[in-house]
Amino acid sequence: MKHRVTRHPLFPPRSVRATREEQRRALPGDERIPDAIDSLTHGVTIRRPPRDVWPWLVQMGAGSRAGWYSYDWLDNRRRPSATRIVPELQHPVVGTIFPALPDVTEGFVVLTIEPERILMLGWPAPNEVTWTFCLDEVAPGVTRLLVRARGGPGYRFHGLPLLLTRLVVRVVHFIMQRKQLLGIARRAETAMSHPSALKTRNTDVYTMWLAATLDRLHLDRIFFAGRSHGAWLALPSGRGSSRTRSGLRDFS
Repeated sequence: MKHRVTRHPLFPPRSVRATREEQRRALPGDERIPDAIDSLTHGVTIRRPPRDVWPWLVQMGAGSRAGWYSYDWLDNRRRPSATRIVPELQHPVVGTIFPALPDVTEGFVVLTIEPERILMLGWPAPNEVTWTFCLDEVAPGVTRLLVRARGGPGYRFHGLPLLLTRLVVRVVHFIMQRKQLLGIARRAETAMSHPSALKTRNTDVYTMWLAATLDRLHLDRIFFAGRSHGAWLALPSGRGSSRTRSGLRDFS
């Protein structure tokens, strides 16, 4: 007998908004940055069990890994994120690096891993970040994927004051995290039964809006360390190498 999925009123379809309870909920990684300058929580409900969502998480990363499932023209140098599960990327361990960008060695380090439940990534101090993915089976065959990013007290976006840093990263993070969550959900739900459904246009209203905004404000010079280094969000320091600036792409 098949289970019929009833849409929970708190979890409207394809919303990435976390409930108040989820925002207040303690997640692994919170204790690592007790005095975070901000804590950003998002979530999506996926009509698949955690075991079908997990493989898409553990293969993340730029370059030789599966991508970030977000805007590939920003964070994967236009290389399309994977639309299949990659067997050789399914067994990361604590210490495994998920490269932030193609062709760089710096990236997010696996801090905690509990199969089909918790994946916590981190970026070291002084620009410390934790990025936690939490899977909960909220109904038979239905997963609630929560994602929380927290930034350490030393984090500043390109030297901006704290208030401006928080404003900029909140806007950019929402755009990029939304795209990633929807990409993971779509892949998990359709990869097995409808593989062709993954072949969708990469451009949507958020892509066009972000591109237009960057062009008008010349923020590409801030977000990117050169046009070849598209990153989700650059490290806050206005100085240093392009590789270093690419690191904090996901705190936003």
